[in-house]
Amino acid sequence: MPTAADSRLAGRVAFTYPEFTVYEIARFLIVTAMEMQSVAVGWQVYEITHRALDLGLVGLAQFLPGLVLFLPAGHAADRVDRRQLLIFCYIGFALSSALLLGIAWRAPHSVNSIYFTLVLIGIIRSFSGPVSRAILPQLVPEEHFQNAVAWNSSIFMTATILGPALGGVVYAFFHGPSAVYVVSVIISIVSIIASLRIRPHPRTAPPQEVSLGTVLAGLDYIWKQKLILGSISLDMFAVLLGGAVALLPIFAKEILHTGPWGLGLLRSAPGVGAASMAIVVAHWPLKRNVGATMLWCVAGFGVFTVLFGLSHSFILSLIALFLTGACDMISVIVRGTLVQLATPDDMRGRVNAVDMIFIGVSNELGQFESGLTAAWFGAVRAVILGGIGTLAVIATWAWLFPELRKADRMLSAKP
Repeated sequence: MPTAADSRLAGRVAFTYPEFTVYEIARFLIVTAMEMQSVAVGWQVYEITHRALDLGLVGLAQFLPGLVLFLPAGHAADRVDRRQLLIFCYIGFALSSALLLGIAWRAPHSVNSIYFTLVLIGIIRSFSGPVSRAILPQLVPEEHFQNAVAWNSSIFMTATILGPALGGVVYAFFHGPSAVYVVSVIISIVSIIASLRIRPHPRTAPPQEVSLGTVLAGLDYIWKQKLILGSISLDMFAVLLGGAVALLPIFAKEILHTGPWGLGLLRSAPGVGAASMAIVVAHWPLKRNVGATMLWCVAGFGVFTVLFGLSHSFILSLIALFLTGACDMISVIVRGTLVQLATPDDMRGRVNAVDMIFIGVSNELGQFESGLTAAWFGAVRAVILGGIGTLAVIATWAWLFPELRKADRMLSAKP
């Protein structure tokens, strides 16, 4: 009979593997640095231009490189040493923070220079996204992978909590973005040092010749796996329409009347909700009716997005954002587990590259969509309409993908 100690260990079993622990330390640090940086960039751009559309362009600048490079990036993640590629990406993130620091010192009002740097960050992300996810199954055995995904998501969200909050406080205390970029550079360097200790255990696979077919294999695989296609496209359209992150500087400054510190807390609130839910799932894994659970939780994401758009209370806004993050985390865990475990190891880079494009559409392109609709209708209407649009997507996807609606167990997509 399992003891209470065994049950507690089962909830943290992924950390019994040193490779996983070191990877999570490095990833936590780099995500914290990038999230700090994102708050500084958003506030800096809005202070310069005072236009919602420019906040949307922040997301677009980071999305477009991934749209162009996702196929070669995924292929690279399957053909080169994933650890080395990850380290090079982390070095690129550190250099991008240093470049933003130089802009803040030498050309603090040059929005075009900031956009140029964001494009470079988008290029780095197009490679770091697939390889970060493709390397994860090489760090823990398959039977403990859902636990690893839950903790991986929790740690990621913890970084998205700490990063924006820390970035907002540093920005406010030092009255500008320079100090934020300095801290981001330092944290990124520590992350690079930690990543040097990652020792993945790759699975052997026969070498493949480079051809158009092998490069496009990820697209072909996802198209044939309707359960995976339904889960990642649902998340893409729901977050694309319902995301309010790009407009948070407007809500913080003009509706809720806070400063950079308030923006940091608002940016952190979804991460707090997501991290809390990820910890719950790590200890009490999803076992049955995972498809219906995912659909209901994404519907909750839309409802709480509408609540945020209607709110004029800082506390209520924080609660609404907390609940959007908690609901979204269920989708992240279900999608992440299905995609990783249902995909052969030698194809994970390409499949995850396609998945990262779906995520980029929902996040970075979603920021552009939010900025554009806010410029047309105003920030409040844009958020409320986006939340309603999310609910419409849920109803449509439940009808288009019965495989998703009827999915019972987490591994049901595995061939």
